Amino acid sequence: MISKADLPAAPGQTRFADDPLTHAAADVAIVIPALDEATTVPRLARILAILDPAPAEIVLVDGGSSDGTAEIARTAGLRVVEHRERGRSTQINRGVQEVSSPLICILHADTILPDDAIAVIRLTLADRRVALAGFTPLISGPRKVRWATSFHNWIKTWYAPLLMRPHLFARGVRLLFGDHAMFFRRADFLAVGGCAPGMRVMEEADLCVKMSRLGRIRLVNRVVLTSDRRIEQWGEMKANWIYLKVGISWAIGLRRRLDKDYPDIR
Repeated sequence: MISKADLPAAPGQTRFADDPLTHAAADVAIVIPALDEATTVPRLARILAILDPAPAEIVLVDGGSSDGTAEIARTAGLRVVEHRERGRSTQINRGVQEVSSPLICILHADTILPDDAIAVIRLTLADRRVALAGFTPLISGPRKVRWATSFHNWIKTWYAPLLMRPHLFARGVRLLFGDHAMFFRRADFLAVGGCAPGMRVMEEADLCVKMSRLGRIRLVNRVVLTSDRRIEQWGEMKANWIYLKVGISWAIGLRRRLDKDYPDIR
């Protein structure tokens, strides 16, 4: 008997749309931009190994780490691309170039996906109206879950575009950030020119605006766990003030040296 997967696609229709959960056209690559993540990579590799279904590709793009991140990642079985130019935007662009899967998830090294993340990504992007989507982050650490900041980050995906880009909000656009483990179609990412190479902060929100030309930006009602290491070091009030300051600076066009107000925390 001929199965549905064996049938050719009808004119103007992709086979991915026919069967988003099982067909090879729904292959997902996970791209991990990393810098000095030696302490997080071993756990990350263990979590990625139990994803079911498994991603077709995983590539860690190292931005010139000095703590042995690349070596640790290779030992853990991850494919590593050494990219000596710092900045997540250029690392993301390089990672997308290095993979061939049609669907891509950008995962920070300190963020943990749910076991069925690949199925969620396939199902979400089966809707051609969605150009980019992300999970809902829950910020937590060894001491506590950061409920207040997690809630603020959730509501910010709504109020930020409503206040700063109301015309986009009306079209279904939400502003997502790195902790959301964003995912999209590789072809769409390349069509909009990828991430702005010079941006080291807010590159994900910037990408959301660019991708909004192609469809909706959606927040999926599934949780990823992300580290509270910035909040642990800065304190909750200071961290949220920095997030707000950087976001407003980006929104009004003051994008030079945003990273000055948003230093690396490891």
